Amino acid sequence: MKNMRRISLVFMLLTLSLAQQSIARTGYHIHLKMKDVKDSMVFLVHFYGEPLPKIYKSDSAKFVNGEADLKSDDPNFVGGIYMLLLSDKQTNFQLLMTGGDDISITATKSKLPDGVVFKNSPENTKFQEYEDFLKDYGKKQQKLQDEYAASKTADDSAAVRKKMIAAGKELTNYRHDFIKANPHTLLATLLTAMESPEVPEGDHFLEDGKTKDSAFAYNYYKSHFWDNFNMQDDRLINTPFLDPKITEYMNKLVLPWPDSVEHEADVLLKKADGTKEIYKYVLWWITRNVENSKIMGMDEVFVYLVENYYMKGKAFWLKPDELQKYIDRAMKIAPNVIGNVAPEVKLNNVVTKKEESLQGTKANYTLLVFYSPSCGHCQHEIPLLDSAYEASLKDKGLKIFTVATEGEEKAITDFLTKHNIDKKWINTWDPDHLGDWRGKYDVYSTPTIYLLDDKKIIRGKRLDHSNIGSVIDMLERKAKDKAKENSKNKSK
Repeated sequence: MKNMRRISLVFMLLTLSLAQQSIARTGYHIHLKMKDVKDSMVFLVHFYGEPLPKIYKSDSAKFVNGEADLKSDDPNFVGGIYMLLLSDKQTNFQLLMTGGDDISITATKSKLPDGVVFKNSPENTKFQEYEDFLKDYGKKQQKLQDEYAASKTADDSAAVRKKMIAAGKELTNYRHDFIKANPHTLLATLLTAMESPEVPEGDHFLEDGKTKDSAFAYNYYKSHFWDNFNMQDDRLINTPFLDPKITEYMNKLVLPWPDSVEHEADVLLKKADGTKEIYKYVLWWITRNVENSKIMGMDEVFVYLVENYYMKGKAFWLKPDELQKYIDRAMKIAPNVIGNVAPEVKLNNVVTKKEESLQGTKANYTLLVFYSPSCGHCQHEIPLLDSAYEASLKDKGLKIFTVATEGEEKAITDFLTKHNIDKKWINTWDPDHLGDWRGKYDVYSTPTIYLLDDKKIIRGKRLDHSNIGSVIDMLERKAKDKAKENSKNKSK
């Protein structure tokens, strides 16, 4: 029983000790001495996903007799790469913060960023050593670049290139040795996050062992892209690393197809699940990227993200009114994403006065065009669209169904007559504004052009005269490939 009590007491003391350590690891205290700075301000700033020049203010303090204190008891403080920036908004030096920092710093403004002395901060002592190594490395690289520029023969240039490669390996080895010797430091986490996958050299083959795998380098690089970046460490948000990395991955390595982008979004958000800042940034970045994308079909990804993340409480940082804006936007887009059946449009023909039905229009393809006769871009696009129609689109069995989004009858008919499309296109209008086509098709600008197939399924949107033909060609190639595959499967 005594042993049990002793064990319980030890456990309680250990738990208390750990709890005290946990409590102590909040906020920060930075005491800064700079004798050559008086009656001035110093700002604590940090990165947030992106490199310079974007930085964000965390705190500020005033120098009194050459000394300044920056303090915070914020339990939600997140470490990372920070910077102490003086009032001139130029003079600065960087430091690492991990949470619970209690650092004394002595520096001289005229010598910055050199000559900084840290006390009670092993992280920053190691960080300084690394920065000193980088300075020497930079000088060597500059010298080699000067040598290369002065090379007079191919042999001279080759010799300098060998030196450059050796110097690059020196930097890589330094980083690897540091990570191995100091695995639990913030700097080791940062250096690891900076690493890119190294594709194995040599020939690589498909499963048959004979055919060279031409996609090996791409597939290897992509599949190992996030190996060294700890998506569970929120401190990496306060560095310049995340934004360039996710930009390269999503915009250069992921195929720009809705299914692929949705899948990769799920994968990345799963990696970041449980964090606060990393998760927030990844979801925000992907949402903004697809919302602003010029690639057809990315609005489908926007709807997917809203339905599967925003509407399920994952965008925890948004206020209710901000969240509702995303939901409203997705609801407008959802009915007209690619692959959906086009919503019906029934309006009177501005020329014949008869009712026209979009769904009742018989054609291999139907181009649904929303325009305004007073729109300058429409004045430019409609004649080009007509030229494309006469040159090749008409022969594809395509019909054009237009909706005038505004304008008096005379202005509309004059526009149609001027461009010689009053009789060969199906031209409708909605003088009493009774139709809900604007909401169904998310018409917020003109011209807005949709491509529908023979079943009135949306196959393209936000198109113009230059890419309609290529979309139809792609659809027809896919149809032929599918027919061949079906025929092949039947013959087996």
